Amino acid sequence: MGEVDPAFIQDPEHRPKLSITEAEGIPLIDLSPINSILTPDSISELKAIEGLVREIGSACKNWGFFQVINHGVALDKREKIETAARKFFAQPLEEKRKIRRDEKIVVGYYDTEHTKNVRDWKEVFDFVVEEPTLVPASLDPEDKEETEWINQWPENPPELRLVCEEYAREVEKLALKLMGLIALSLGLPEDRFNSYFKDQTSFIRLNHYPPCPSPRLALGVGRHKDGGALTVLAQDDVGGLEVKRKTDGEWIRVKPTPNAYIINVGDVIQVWSNERYESVEHRVMVNSEKERFSIPFFLNPAHYTQVKPLEELTDERNPAKYKPYSWGKFITHRKLSNFKKLNTENIQIYHFRVSE
Repeated sequence: MGEVDPAFIQDPEHRPKLSITEAEGIPLIDLSPINSILTPDSISELKAIEGLVREIGSACKNWGFFQVINHGVALDKREKIETAARKFFAQPLEEKRKIRRDEKIVVGYYDTEHTKNVRDWKEVFDFVVEEPTLVPASLDPEDKEETEWINQWPENPPELRLVCEEYAREVEKLALKLMGLIALSLGLPEDRFNSYFKDQTSFIRLNHYPPCPSPRLALGVGRHKDGGALTVLAQDDVGGLEVKRKTDGEWIRVKPTPNAYIINVGDVIQVWSNERYESVEHRVMVNSEKERFSIPFFLNPAHYTQVKPLEELTDERNPAKYKPYSWGKFITHRKLSNFKKLNTENIQIYHFRVSE
């Protein structure tokens, strides 16, 4: 990725700013109350968990983003996947392209991804958490046929598959714990969301952002919202993630916190909560000197899920703001759009919003 091809250049209004506003206020939440207590039996333990639930609810409502520490994910699992990712991306391009994804095999290596129809300055390796992952075979609403997404693994580094699978199990546990806390913060039973993830379509992405000769023109990932339920992101110490602050629309840089995870609410939670919580736009900056690595875990429901506002959170005064939509058809549309530059914007949840 040498000089900047015009395909990478953002429209002027979306180009990065030279000045950086670092985030004071993206909440940093300590999860030790849920990791140290299996069954809270004292008043102080219950109060600690109630306080944690309030913090999570406030962060989801006011920011859509937060960081967590003391999260229970083993540090060695994270270090192993980060090391293996660096080894994989350091290989020659022809080696990586042996497992290039395409319209038939939608996971693997890819280096020409577009966001909002502008090419991202990055290369990625994707793998699904459940193998095989069942999804619709086509976008036709009447077609009930299923197909399977199956992972492709490179020859090198040979340990990549094992470290990825071990890491996935650890982060999946964290993601589901967080979904329980989010449910409680909405006044729902802790296990309210569990059934949606029984046959999950979750996937993990290894991101590599090489140094960019013109970081003022391009973005590692253009502005976007995550379409799934929840994202659990590990980023290195280089930083580059920016979040659009809800109060004033300002782009705020998320400062890396050692061994923390950055959590953000996705579109599915926005719909389930009937907009009590909203997914928030974010983007990734690049720089001219340093490469950057990150590893997002995208927690997604089963393909047969009909995503719609939960009955418990709607009533006459607060009617459903979205029509039900098929998660499987939605994610299949999103995946296929990665392989072609569209003339229109990709499918978004506002296409299912009920007009007021």
